[in-house]
Amino acid sequence: MKKKIGILAVQGAFLEHGNMLERIGVESFEIRKKSDYQGKDFSGLILPGGESTVMGKLLNDLDMFSDLKKMIDSGMPVFGTCAGMIMLAGNIRNENYTHFGSMDINIERNGYGRQLGSFAVEGKFAGMRDVPMTFIRAPYIESTGKDVAVLAETGGRIVAAREKNMLVTSFHPELTDDTRVHEYFLNMI
Repeated sequence: MKKKIGILAVQGAFLEHGNMLERIGVESFEIRKKSDYQGKDFSGLILPGGESTVMGKLLNDLDMFSDLKKMIDSGMPVFGTCAGMIMLAGNIRNENYTHFGSMDINIERNGYGRQLGSFAVEGKFAGMRDVPMTFIRAPYIESTGKDVAVLAETGGRIVAAREKNMLVTSFHPELTDDTRVHEYFLNMI
């Protein structure tokens, strides 16, 4: 089966994910409204970085939230970067709400501070060395459920994890030239 990935494109860094998938040779399409995905056969979903609060509001306003939640909870492979991680998290520290709440992780939003706290490092991801990691107002994972595999840590903090069909990173692999994190996601399909 040829892989085709839907990229949530209501807000955030969706273009960069599309460019990364194109480099790998995988077809993608942008999701801005229900008709963009209804009746389409696609094998995975990317929730990009951006503003999770805005994304959540737009998904509800555009009547896409429950459809996408059903897809994720039914096993569609999904990759959430930064705000996408916040969208998937089961618990957000100091917040009384969640978005999809599908992944058994507890996160700290803006865990590295505001925009001035942005940085880039190289680290290990899922056993791969020297993976570039760009953090922009990034969350991090405080704790995980028993079925969540930790894939990367930076400075003693969990910055990437996987549970069943869900992959999350605090960092933005789409802002680098390294395709390995996206290839890891594609291998989940």
